[in-house]
Amino acid sequence: MADPSSYRPKPGQIPDSPGVYKFRDEHGRVIYVGKAKSLRPRLSSYFQDLANLHQRTRTMVTTAASVEWTVVSTEVEALQLEYSWIKEFDPRFNVKYRDDKSYPSLAVTMGEEYPRVQVMRGPKKKGVRYFGPYAHAWAIRETVDLMLRVFPVRTCSAGVFKRSAQIGRPCLLGYIDKCAAPCVGRVTAEEHRELAEEFCDFMAGRTGTYLRRLEQQMREAAAEMEYEKAARLRDDIEALKRALEKNAVVFTDATDADLIAVAEDELEAAVQIFHVRAGRVRGQRGWVTDKVEAVDTAGLVEHALQQLYGEEKGEGVPKEVLVPAMPQTAEALTQWLSARRGSQVSLRVPQRGDKKDLMATVQRNAQQALALHKTKRASDLTTRSRALEEIATALDLDSVPLRIECFDISHLQGDDVVASMVVFEDGLARKSEYRRFQIKSFEGQDDVRSMHEVISRRFRRYLAEKQKTGEWDASAAGGEVAAAGGAAASETAAEGVGGPIDPETGRPRKFAYPPQLVVVDGGQPQVAAAQRALAELGIEDVAVCGLAKRLEEVWLPDDDDPVILPRTSEGLYLLQRIRDEAHRFAISYQRTKRSKSMKAGALDAVPGLGETRRQALLKHFGSVKRLKAATVEEICEVPGIGRRTAETVVAALAGAAPAGPAVNTTTGEIIEDE
Repeated sequence: MADPSSYRPKPGQIPDSPGVYKFRDEHGRVIYVGKAKSLRPRLSSYFQDLANLHQRTRTMVTTAASVEWTVVSTEVEALQLEYSWIKEFDPRFNVKYRDDKSYPSLAVTMGEEYPRVQVMRGPKKKGVRYFGPYAHAWAIRETVDLMLRVFPVRTCSAGVFKRSAQIGRPCLLGYIDKCAAPCVGRVTAEEHRELAEEFCDFMAGRTGTYLRRLEQQMREAAAEMEYEKAARLRDDIEALKRALEKNAVVFTDATDADLIAVAEDELEAAVQIFHVRAGRVRGQRGWVTDKVEAVDTAGLVEHALQQLYGEEKGEGVPKEVLVPAMPQTAEALTQWLSARRGSQVSLRVPQRGDKKDLMATVQRNAQQALALHKTKRASDLTTRSRALEEIATALDLDSVPLRIECFDISHLQGDDVVASMVVFEDGLARKSEYRRFQIKSFEGQDDVRSMHEVISRRFRRYLAEKQKTGEWDASAAGGEVAAAGGAAASETAAEGVGGPIDPETGRPRKFAYPPQLVVVDGGQPQVAAAQRALAELGIEDVAVCGLAKRLEEVWLPDDDDPVILPRTSEGLYLLQRIRDEAHRFAISYQRTKRSKSMKAGALDAVPGLGETRRQALLKHFGSVKRLKAATVEEICEVPGIGRRTAETVVAALAGAAPAGPAVNTTTGEIIEDE
């Protein structure tokens, strides 16, 4: 525990101006980011008597080892910089909302020549119009299915679209009039884009125009005794009305607004957001968070606004944002939201009427979400804690292994030998810490030797980084360990590692932190190899065990008999999950390497020839065999290929193995050159 007075800035050193500040721990990691209208009083408040600080604030300042700040011109700039730093550094003491799922949206790819309607998740893409998010993907598909009667926009993938264009026949939707079939030229690209724009207008809330137009066309068809056309238009109108009914009317004045409600207790908070467009609820989403910093409802609302609109622009930010409590920086937030929208945005607390009633509904949803989350998490936390305790007891560890690393070896009959390292912290996968290795010291199949190499390389990197920070004295650990440390330093220098923390980003470098437990996929030989690698490096505070697949027994170093955990043990289940994840990660890497080697061709070895020019050559000549028969002058005719490159290609192909005959993969016939 650090003493805050040891890194407290000197009197008068902190500027009295707006800014953003960062607290770092002893390893240099950013653990908290904050902003202030005036840095001097805000930072000074952290260095008062610890007894007067909130418990979470006290934990943060005693964990930190330094503080730094950046001065900005306005509160709006401070707000934007704070959001950027929280997103970049992921500080552990900042409130960060997390989705319990990825909410789907209805997307229209207006950036394509033939726009496509589809369900999309994840970050938003340029040139795509989004509607939602929705709670369920099936709700989007039901809405789209109803609307395609009136707006028959393309919904097929690029592969289906291209195939239909090649064979000259549309897909099923084209035959049942739920697609305008631009793939076969029934409509032009311009006509299809107009349909997509009308679809977007309808989804954006401009519904009255289309309904009135269809009703007028229906009456005209009936007057002209075109009863089949009138009946079809009647069904189209009913389909659009059913699509509208799926979104409840909450405001009669066609309001565009987002309503944000917060439910909280001492430890956690849940946020619910209702997206209202043209007076109808168009989407809903929710977040939960641990209250790792001392923050009230207004502060939670401020964090929610930053996360909700930090990546949005234009219509993604509504005209009105309704919140349960006004943040202290309400004026700066309003300016920030208005700048992102490009027009004035109203941020306020509803006081009466329909908006207050709907806010109460959103609040009830937030309370239910928090109760459900606490029920799930209580079970999850209990299970993970019990699993870690069972592992610690079974392996006779001094404490529960909060960080576990598992290693696995993968190969195909001795070729493309690779290894994986997966990391679990607090019983959960930490995928950003996963690492992959290629076996370099020998050729062929030897899992034991491969495991020794991988463990040695991983912990040599760790020791080298400790040496750079002065936390490991290799000279005091004996000649053998000093030599290992020297090898580590040379390997690290070759790979460009400068210490456990990147001074520019504050993020840990690769292999910067040691685990409490190393798990290897295998039995006694693999465990012995891992233990020997650690002993050679002088590392004695990392436990090692192996999990053998045959009987799922746990092997410890220097023990002739394995540890047998009960089949119902949560500890065994956690070890199995870690082992299986390491196996999956290793297999995926090995398959990737094998796929690349199988796809490698004669042109891949040509120096200075990139992917674009390789494709251009193959497209021009049709095959490597015909390219081999071409002269330098003929190769120079390909756009982007100069004479020197052409000569290099000819020389490289002349030394390559002769290509086999081309074969028609459908019929098996050999294709003869013309």
